[in-house]
Amino acid sequence: MGYHATAKLAILLSALLLLAGCAVNPVTGKQELALFQVSTDQEIGIGQKAFPKAVQQMGGEFRDPAVNSYVNQVGQRLGRISPRPDLPFEFKVVNDSTPNAFALPGGFVAITRGLLVNIDNEAQLASVLGHEIGHVTARHSVQGMQRGTLLNLGLAVLSGVTGQASYGALAQQAGQLAAGLLDNTYSREQEREADRLGVDYMVAAGYNPQGAVQLQEYFYRQVEKGAEPMWLAGLFRTHPFSKERMIDLQSYIANSYPQTVQDPRYILNSPQFNSAIAALRKNREGYEFFDKGRALEEQGRLSEAIATYLQAATAAPDQGLILTGLGMAYLKANDLNSGRQHLARAVQLDGGYFRSRLGLGYVLLEQNRAAEASRELEASMDLLRTLQGGYLLAQSYEKSGQKAKAVELYRGVAEADPQGRIGKAAAERLQVLGGR
Repeated sequence: MGYHATAKLAILLSALLLLAGCAVNPVTGKQELALFQVSTDQEIGIGQKAFPKAVQQMGGEFRDPAVNSYVNQVGQRLGRISPRPDLPFEFKVVNDSTPNAFALPGGFVAITRGLLVNIDNEAQLASVLGHEIGHVTARHSVQGMQRGTLLNLGLAVLSGVTGQASYGALAQQAGQLAAGLLDNTYSREQEREADRLGVDYMVAAGYNPQGAVQLQEYFYRQVEKGAEPMWLAGLFRTHPFSKERMIDLQSYIANSYPQTVQDPRYILNSPQFNSAIAALRKNREGYEFFDKGRALEEQGRLSEAIATYLQAATAAPDQGLILTGLGMAYLKANDLNSGRQHLARAVQLDGGYFRSRLGLGYVLLEQNRAAEASRELEASMDLLRTLQGGYLLAQSYEKSGQKAKAVELYRGVAEADPQGRIGKAAAERLQVLGGR
């Protein structure tokens, strides 16, 4: 970040610190210590900027219109009856096998493919989404920011400093904010509060709260048998679970909604749920192969990984994420033609995932098709700004004779990563081009 942007941020921070005091939780009405106040508009702005980056960091959106439409309909039904119906609620399915769900400030909620395939009915889905809406309405993520977590990044986003900064700041701030919010771990009390609020919203929307009980009993069985690494890395890391939490929820439902469990007007709705996610379940085996392929690749067993990715692509054809993994593995094996074939198909199926566009841009650049490479790499950077994408895009500009653009981008990458391999490579190109 340049001097003027830093000074502007410092002035804004000082001004906001003067406003430190207590914030009122819009759900509970309780006074809560706040380092600085965050208005509803600012809360929405943070979510709007961070949510697309968070989705990209988790594999992109799962491209099945029917599944996404169904999940969004259930979420909107709950959001409308929450205490904050005017928030621009948005619900997405992200293409990640790790069972998880997350909510960003302002009403931006996602559930992973890996959690959705482990759910049995619509009421359980409503329980997950209602819980995440509870985090939003109670402003749990905002509370973390108000106590200082992600303070500088939040201020940079809110103040618009990012928009005036160099590539280095642009590349890092929005992505870091998204990563920080994704990594946010809620307290046990916040989890219990979100559980109760989620049940309130479920019942108000006509769902049987037994769905919430079923889901937590399922989570408890995962804990009891020794949770698999994906559960530990996902839902149970950011949303701490315990037997006490399950019992607390059961007690809350028994005391607050004793008649609803046996009342046929409150639905579980298994048939419609199973119909809506049938295509997702059909591809489950393919994604299991895909996850095994990624593990093999991380272990350096590249030929085995490629073979396993091919099994994945056979079991679940025309899945962009699987083809991206396969294509990128071929690039590691220096098989550019096979890599380009699978990456081009991935982009054709789903042009909205940054890694597919990045990989295809790299291949085109290696094959001296700089103008085509620029288009793919620009698309990748629009989706998620990365140092690797910035460096490759600068190379494509350099090769296509756009020296000024190349110099600007090399400089930004060098400033953003001064001690890293990519930053040093950018600095070397900058010297060659006379940019310093």
